Amino acid sequence: MESTGGSEAEAQAKWVEVQDLLKQRLITVDDFTWKLPRQGAEAAADGAEEEGEVLKYVGGVDMSYCKDDPSLACGAVVVLNLPTLEVVHEEYTLARPRVPYIPGFLAFREAPVLLELFGKVKENAPHFYPQLHQILVHAQLIMVDGNGILHPRGFGLACHLGVLANCPTIGVGKNLHHVDGLTLSSVKQLLGAKQDLTNLVTLMGSSGIIWGAGLRSSPISVKPMFISTGHRISLDTAVAIVQMTCKYRVPEPVRQADIRSREYLRKHQIKC
Repeated sequence: MESTGGSEAEAQAKWVEVQDLLKQRLITVDDFTWKLPRQGAEAAADGAEEEGEVLKYVGGVDMSYCKDDPSLACGAVVVLNLPTLEVVHEEYTLARPRVPYIPGFLAFREAPVLLELFGKVKENAPHFYPQLHQILVHAQLIMVDGNGILHPRGFGLACHLGVLANCPTIGVGKNLHHVDGLTLSSVKQLLGAKQDLTNLVTLMGSSGIIWGAGLRSSPISVKPMFISTGHRISLDTAVAIVQMTCKYRVPEPVRQADIRSREYLRKHQIKC
């Protein structure tokens, strides 16, 4: 996944080929054995314990870059207990990504670092891995600070990681890719017109394709976030999980990965 020389155009052409190849393995429907925990009144009304495996842990990944040396980054993966949103495991690595940031190709810069972190979790906390999967973190689900199918070629960082790690992933973007006629102003207009308290809109492009969802995590949130399917999860399920893990603008798995990766850089006396 590295640039191997030649012009930038040649490198990007190769990356497009890789994306197209990996995209053939992409699954955009629910493909897992666990189920979501019941929330609030639903759980209270039932009273009985849920049968089968319930989603217990959610992972989050992010990378922070040093302001004084943008070539230096800290990758972080955190695992949170879903009911309490407490961090139960974390791993970090310092890295110098070998390719520059190019819009639409973030995965080729960050995926190698983040996949290395998954390996660290497997080595240092094997109890977070189910026996039947070689790479799938027992977090059972990974939230990615980046987009899934809401991407110029329908294959963003969350898709890339999900396919390579063979685990369910959700893309949580802070910025909107302007694809298929979608614009930030139109999304904000749709959210502003909402007459209910959901603060949620479907991101349907001019072609009729549904690319994801725009969500304000609370009525007072000014900036929406953009949720999209990564791999092995449907948009409806992705939105439900994001909503149940939000305390602030972005869901806690991504927020904690961001906060802790920056703190890791500071603790190692790196000015960022």
